[in-house]
Amino acid sequence: MTQPLRHPALYHRHAALGAKFAAFGGWDMPLEYAGGGVLKEHTAVREDAGVFDVSHLGKARVRGRGAADFVNRCLSNDLNRIAAGQAQYTLCLDENGGVVDDLIAYRFGDDDVFLIPNAANTAEVVRRLVAAAPTGISVVDQHELFAVLAVQGPRAAALLDGIGLPTDHDYMSFTVSAFQGTDVVVCRTGYTGEHGYELVVPSHDAHTLWDAVVAAGARPCGLAARDTLRTEMGYPLHGQDLSPQISPVQARSGWAVGWGKEQFWGRDALLAEKAAGPRRLLWGVEALDRGIPRAHMTVLPAEGDTPIGEVTSGTFSPTRKVGIGLALIDTAAGVSEGDEVALDVRGRRSKVRVVKPPFVPSNVR
Repeated sequence: MTQPLRHPALYHRHAALGAKFAAFGGWDMPLEYAGGGVLKEHTAVREDAGVFDVSHLGKARVRGRGAADFVNRCLSNDLNRIAAGQAQYTLCLDENGGVVDDLIAYRFGDDDVFLIPNAANTAEVVRRLVAAAPTGISVVDQHELFAVLAVQGPRAAALLDGIGLPTDHDYMSFTVSAFQGTDVVVCRTGYTGEHGYELVVPSHDAHTLWDAVVAAGARPCGLAARDTLRTEMGYPLHGQDLSPQISPVQARSGWAVGWGKEQFWGRDALLAEKAAGPRRLLWGVEALDRGIPRAHMTVLPAEGDTPIGEVTSGTFSPTRKVGIGLALIDTAAGVSEGDEVALDVRGRRSKVRVVKPPFVPSNVR
């Protein structure tokens, strides 16, 4: 039986703004807004400031003596590289080295770690952690207790300064700050390639924060623009560019692995794949004609019709005005940066160039 879609705390705010909704990980989330659309929302983030409701993202709390050490034994990245008040991108892997989920870990202290997984994978990440947790460590799914707003763009800092939230902390660090009677986690993170912040607020207070951010001039942006923005950066999306079938070695996400750690889920399989060399690698592809890469399109060599890979994500770049995408390409094909290959677009060959993302310069700092 299909479960009904969950509604975020700000659902009625989005509806009042004329949002077009779509399902994301079991949630009914705004895709784009009336009077804006993807192009205007994308441009607002690149040139000014936009705000996304990303409350569909999961939330889980791991607490108890040695909680950080426990999480570090499970997830891929080395949590001991960061201190309290810092956040880290990390991966939950299966025993074969496949990616169950990619997530952000907030280290509040040695005994307190807050996790933000992807919406569709939250229950599975929590299940795995609960099953592995020793006595004294609690793992609690807090998915609906908090909302998450992403304020992104070159004017993001000035906008949050204007409503009294701190903005001068380092990238991938966070503060817990009071805002109109409630505590808000303000983290220097984002998924757009722009200077930005992600705000974690109790769901029952999300309306107040959303209203303040919008009144300060942030343009409401939907998840369609979030996808075009992240694709321009070459940021992977779980379920497409990372998955249980696509390892971090294949996806060039080995920087999120603590290779020197003695223990983490999937370690042996990942070390073996790294030593042997992956059978395929994630590349960027940039259209040389009017074609637009789309997920699941077949990648062909410049000459010949024997498939050498598959597009995992693709879109039209509003910034570059050209089709862009990510594609897993067989290493045996011997492609290099700058090579020309082709995509099969319903039986027609579309020329693309192999590149290394990002497709536009990153302004994260």
